[in-house]
Amino acid sequence: MSKNIFVLFAIVGLAVMTAFLPVAEAVPHPPVQILIDVGHGGVDSGTSYHDVKEKEINLQVAKLLYSQLVEAGYSVILNRDRDQALSDDNKWLNSPSRHKRDLAQRRHLAKELSPQMMISLHVNWSSDERRRGPNVIYQSNNQSFLLADILQHSLNQVYRTKDEPARGKTYYLLRHDYCPTVIVEMGFISNSADRAFLTRQEGQQKIAQAIADAVSEYLLIIGEMQQITYSDNETWLHKLRRFLREKL
Repeated sequence: MSKNIFVLFAIVGLAVMTAFLPVAEAVPHPPVQILIDVGHGGVDSGTSYHDVKEKEINLQVAKLLYSQLVEAGYSVILNRDRDQALSDDNKWLNSPSRHKRDLAQRRHLAKELSPQMMISLHVNWSSDERRRGPNVIYQSNNQSFLLADILQHSLNQVYRTKDEPARGKTYYLLRHDYCPTVIVEMGFISNSADRAFLTRQEGQQKIAQAIADAVSEYLLIIGEMQQITYSDNETWLHKLRRFLREKL
């Protein structure tokens, strides 16, 4: 089965699962296609395991992902390319919380740049060391779910897992309609197998490639949907259903 067809089958369930999700506010085609949000940085190490820090893994994978997407011809921006806290760049929010200023700055960049998507890279942690694998978290809109679903299935193939994306109701970074946004938890730093995979260059390359492949699939689907003539009263979900019927 070709890769495109596999992904299309994987998201057929979207028509049922997202029937009651609102559609993200439409934005014009921007020059920036992908904004990579590199989680944590600077004084904020994120989660850790001894001397293994999430912020370093996030940056390492982000740089690989950036290179792969640029090589594929996409317009991509990293919101940090070194070990820095984005809260230091936030001079506009009057808040005593460094964490809130950091998250607000990340969301503010999405507003200013108006990309076609924002992908936030993170590493998970659990008190249960048996928990492993990737988890993609999406906004309450159809486009974000579609992106998350494709990403989740692509990463599942790398990890040999069968997890489904999760709706993020309380995440500050997801509470906007500037662009479809997802949080990608790339694995559990608390799990020995995941930790080894996340810290080895070979593992990081595979994770970055899986994300890049999913991004390409998403943009391909969105691009092809835009080439189809729809009636004025068709919702985004109806458009996706018709697109899938015509492709399958």
